[in-house]
Amino acid sequence: MNAGPVELIQLLHQKAIGCVRDARSHLQHGRIADRAKVIGDAYAVIAELQRSLRPEVAPDLSGRLQGLYLYMQRRLLEGNFSQSDPPLAEVLALLTTLAEGWNGIVKQSGSRVEAADRRGVRQQESVYAQMVPA
Repeated sequence: MNAGPVELIQLLHQKAIGCVRDARSHLQHGRIADRAKVIGDAYAVIAELQRSLRPEVAPDLSGRLQGLYLYMQRRLLEGNFSQSDPPLAEVLALLTTLAEGWNGIVKQSGSRVEAADRRGVRQQESVYAQMVPA
C-alpha cells in the first residue's frame, strides 16, 4: 500500500512473470484449468500495465509500450488456445526484459536520490555551522 508508482509497475511485472512461469509449468504437466487461470491472470496484469500508461507525458513511449502489451496479450491467448509453450516463453522473455529495464530505472533513480540527500545533508551542515558560533 506504501509503494510508489514505479514500485507498483515493478510489482505488476513480477506478478505477470510469475503467472507466465506458472502457466508454462501447468502446460508441461497437463493442468489445463490451472494453465488457463494463470494465463488469464497474466493477461489482466498486462491490461493493468496498459492502464498505467500516460500518453500525455510520453506519447511515443506509451504508444510503443501499448503495442508491446497488446502483442503479449495476443501471444498469451495463442499459447493458451494452441496449448504450446513458444508463445508463453516469448512473453516471459519480453516481460523479463521490461522488468530488468524498470529495475535499472529504480537503481538509477535511487542513486540520484541518495546523491541529492548527501548534498542536502552537506548543505544543512553548512547552514547549521554558520548559525552556531564556533
